[in-house]
Parts: sequence; C-alpha cells; structure tokens
Amino acid sequence: MARLFNNKSIELLAPAGTFEILKEMVKTNCDAIYFGGSILNMRMIRNGYNLTDEEVVEAVKLAHLNQKKAYITVNNLNSQEDLDKAKKYLRFLADVAKPDAIIVQDLAIIEIIKDLNLNLNIHSSVMMNVHNLKTIEALEKIGVKRVVVSRDFSLDTIRYFKTKCPIMELEYFTHGDMCSVHGSQCYFSSVLFGMSSNRGRCLKPCRWWFKVKRDGNVYDTKFPLAVKDMYMYEHLPEMVEAGVTSFKIEGRMREKDFIVKLVNWYGDALDRYIKDPLHFDRYLDSEKIYENRKRDLSTGYAFGKPGLKNINSRYEGTGKIYSSGKMFSKPISEKETSSDSIQGIKRIINQFSKKPKQLKLSVKVNNIKQAIMCVENKVDIIQLSGNVFLPDKPWSVDEINALCEEKGKSKIILGTPKIFDELDFERYTHLLSNNKFNLDGISVTNLGALEHFKQFRYDIYGDYALNIYNDLALKFYEKSDLKQTTLSIEMPLIDLCKTISKATIPIEIVAHGLLEVMHTDHNLYENTNVFRIKEKENNMYVDNKILVLKNEAGEYPVYLDDRQRNHIYNSKELNLIEIVNELSEIGLDSIRIEAQTYTLSQLEYILKTYVKYINKDINLEKAKALLHPNYYGYTLGSLNHEVK
Repeated sequence: MARLFNNKSIELLAPAGTFEILKEMVKTNCDAIYFGGSILNMRMIRNGYNLTDEEVVEAVKLAHLNQKKAYITVNNLNSQEDLDKAKKYLRFLADVAKPDAIIVQDLAIIEIIKDLNLNLNIHSSVMMNVHNLKTIEALEKIGVKRVVVSRDFSLDTIRYFKTKCPIMELEYFTHGDMCSVHGSQCYFSSVLFGMSSNRGRCLKPCRWWFKVKRDGNVYDTKFPLAVKDMYMYEHLPEMVEAGVTSFKIEGRMREKDFIVKLVNWYGDALDRYIKDPLHFDRYLDSEKIYENRKRDLSTGYAFGKPGLKNINSRYEGTGKIYSSGKMFSKPISEKETSSDSIQGIKRIINQFSKKPKQLKLSVKVNNIKQAIMCVENKVDIIQLSGNVFLPDKPWSVDEINALCEEKGKSKIILGTPKIFDELDFERYTHLLSNNKFNLDGISVTNLGALEHFKQFRYDIYGDYALNIYNDLALKFYEKSDLKQTTLSIEMPLIDLCKTISKATIPIEIVAHGLLEVMHTDHNLYENTNVFRIKEKENNMYVDNKILVLKNEAGEYPVYLDDRQRNHIYNSKELNLIEIVNELSEIGLDSIRIEAQTYTLSQLEYILKTYVKYINKDINLEKAKALLHPNYYGYTLGSLNHEVK
C-alpha cells in the first residue's frame, strides 16, 4: 500500500506481537507492520510475544504479498553476549528474512552492520532519545533512514525538523501506551529488579501508587507518574501537515481483537482524509475507540506540555490494562549492600586480566560552593552539571572563569543537559563562541552534541546518558573523538569488566551517590498546587522543600531544574568503594561521586574519605568506617542483582 497527501508519503505503521496477530494484521488497513524476532528486542519480557526465525521469514513474505512493508525490532541495548549473537542474527535478517528496515537503539548494531557490509535499512528507535536537529543530522550521516522521535515532541517541533532536514523520515507515536520518562533515561526497574527498561524488561514502577509529599504535607494523589494512552485519531490532519511520515500504533503486547480494530479505524480515517479533506469528519468512530480503550486517552505532548491532565487513573493498579490481566510488579525496597554480594562481585572482577591504573576521582557538582570544595581537595575531574537543581542557578560566565583560574591540577568539565534541545544548543553555542574559557572539556549526553561541540576544540567527555553498554558502542564513540566516557549506570558486571578491559580511552563509572532513576518533563510539583492536603508528614531524608514520592517500599526525592524538568532519585545511596580498587586493577580510570543532591557537610566527609582511600592514606576498613551507613542505607545499584 502507499498513501500520499500533497505528494507527501503517509504510512500507517501497525504492531504485531505474535505470528497469529501478524496473519490478521496483513489483512488490515495499514501500510507497514513492525514485529520482533527471537532475540535483541524490547519485548523480550513476555514469552510468546515475539516471532521465531522461521516465522520472521514467513512474516516478511506475508507482508510483501499483501503490499505492506515489514520492519523488525532490534531495538534493545546489548550485552557482550548479545553482540556475539547479533552478528549471526543480522546476517540472517539481511540475507534470508530481508525486511524493509530494522529498528535500532544500540549504536553497536550499526557498527556490526557496517563491519559486515550488510544490506539493511536502519530506523532509529525512540530509545535513541533524539531531542535535537544535530542528532538527526548525525544519524543521517551514519546511514539512518528514519528517526522515531521522542514522545515529548510537539508537532511544531516535528514541523521545524522536517523543514531543516527534509530527507529524513520522521515517525511519531499516534496511539498507545506511553512513558512519562524520557526514552532511555529510566533506570528505575534496573536498580530495583535488575530488569532494564532499556533492554525491554521494564517492570513499570512508574505505574505504582505513590504519595506526593512536600513542605510537610501529604497530597491526595494516586498514580502521579502513570500517563494516559496516546490518542491522535482526531488530529491526523495536523500530523500530516507537520510532516510526519509514519503514524505509529503502539501495541506489540496487545491482544489481537483490540489492536486489529484500532488499526482499521485509523486506516479508514486516513483514507477518508486523503479522499475528501475538506469534508473529513475527524470524530467518526472516535466513540468506538473511546469505548474500546484500556487507559484513558490524551494527545500527550503533541500540542505542548499536557501537565496533570496527562495522568491516568483508569484501571491503574488492577492489571486490567494489560492483555495478561496481571500487574507487571509491586513495590519493593532496594536491596542493601551485603558482604556476600561484594565477595561475589570481587570474584568475577578478578577473573579478568590485569591492566592496573591509578584511580582518579571525579565529582559532578550542582553549585560553586561544591566545586570550590572539590578544588580544595584536589579532585581530579570536576564536572559542572548541565542540569542544575533549584534553588541553585545554572553556571554563570564569572563562576566558570573563577573555577578555571583557581582549579590547580583539577580538570574543569562543563556539563550539558541530559535532554539537549534547540534552546540548549543556542545557549551553549553562544556561551562558548563568546568566551575563551580555560576549560578542560565539555561533557555531552547525545550524538548531536558530540559532533557539534568539536568545533570549539575542547576535549569531549561522554556522560552516562549516552548509555554505552558494550565495547562496540564504545568503539563507535571512540571513532567520533570522544576523549573519555562514563559507562551506563545499569551495565551488568561482566559487560562492565569486558568493556573496561577493551577500552582505548579512559573509562569512568558512577561509584557513589544517589542515582537519578527517572528524567522527565512531567512536573510532579504541580500536584501540590492541585490536590488537597491529606495529612501532615515530614520527609525522612531530605529537606521538606524537596518533593518526595513515597510508597511502602521507600521515599524517592524529586529535584527540579531551571527548565522545570524533574529528576527522580532512588531511595538508597550507591556506594562502590569496596570494589573500585579491583576495577582499577583491570583498567578503570576514574570513579565519580554524584554530588548534586548533597549538602556541603555531606559532600565533605564523602569527598575526604575517597581522596584518602584513593591516595592510600587509609585502608578499606577505615574508609568504610568513615562512610558509615547513613539514613539512606547503601546499595550496589544494578550490581546488586549480579550475584544471587
């Protein structure tokens, strides 16, 4: 099938979770179908909801026989073990299955395709977290044909990107399950369960019930992170005009009858609009869609930030939303560090070849006072956060210059925001063009920023938001002139060790501090302006001015930055001091303290302990005693789930 409107190609893209559903989907009024194979995709969590290799081959044939395109999802982050399988699997897709494209998150997959010279069209997954034109241009240069844009994009943003980059196809979520958190920037499930949302194993803690607390008040919320399903049925003309190429229906884990009906309603609407645009009835069949819904419906960010009206309560906490009829998970507390886990982790690390390095200490800071304390303690790398939490303000020219003048042997790295949009490019480009800072580098969070900031001739550092999960992804970034990088905070231990041992650039890991497990444009602080006060209760760990999400499993502080973005943290404090020496023995260069949420007094004792330990002025037992368990309790983060 092919749809055209004003010579613009329009594609209705439908999901198929099983081969039985696909056999029905090829009969529907869609143009293309996407599905997953037996490995390497984002729906591996549910048995039976992917296709075998034999079914993949047959599915592509069936799609083509019915004049539809077939796209295969190869869209998770990949472990080293996955990469060993990926070469054979990608050859199979290119030489045998021959889909019209594959959908990719991990840049390692693109590396393999190039190394093997495979004939596969590449679409970038929404999990690539594309938020700016520079990243789209960078992806175009490496052969990506289509970008599945971020869920928080407005149609105005799509229109702008299409004007500036007309060749790139843009895919937009049109209906279905959505996340409240930016794509690839949610680590909550990984920290709690060892089940990574970036690897298709999310257990949906965003759908849990939470209290909202602030200023000693508890507000009468229910599911403050649970968003409604996307619903653009009544706004298809606006999507066409904005330049959307592919209208994506989410639903690879939906049951057959539900998803088939939905696709046909959308397909019929597009046909009616193409045939008779002035007379088009955008509300025809909308009541049927509403009656057929699981969650309530929303246009998400299509027309601007939706705020609290995007939050769902229908069926939340019941399991009725899911075709399995069951909830994905229930609240559990984070695992605390145990001596058995530490010993098990050390045994694994010690299996790797020795390549000893003198550990460096890196600290990410939120304000000038924290930065000065780091200079005074001769910290090796001081990272000025690109997301400064209120009430502190973003870095001024005078502050950056003052730190650069007083830094001594410390390196000063200017950070950039995790979600880097056009306004950020405008601000940072002007800042760096009009000031000759004595900076030692710029830390980037996306491919577009990496390519753009090379022109200023500073060393480029990678933040963990790049989600480097294996040595092939690292190789990609090395070729792009990355000077040093921080690996993913949810990287499994074996993969962490293998990547460290193979790296040819300095490698850093986050070793201490609260972990940002969610990064979102959804402003949870709005709850305190809308909901009634239910009761009084002080925060357990942080100042009452900080909003906290609380349930029976823990308290999760939420910090607000100057762009009103929300940064949700875990409930226990990461502390890897017991294993950092072992990691340095196999080639780790630097360990980072995430200091943004600390008071000066908290940072002081943590900082001095690590400095003394790295310099061998105190032994491990003394360091552990100085880092006595605080009110949070200590955790190993995702590494808690490595050793049973």
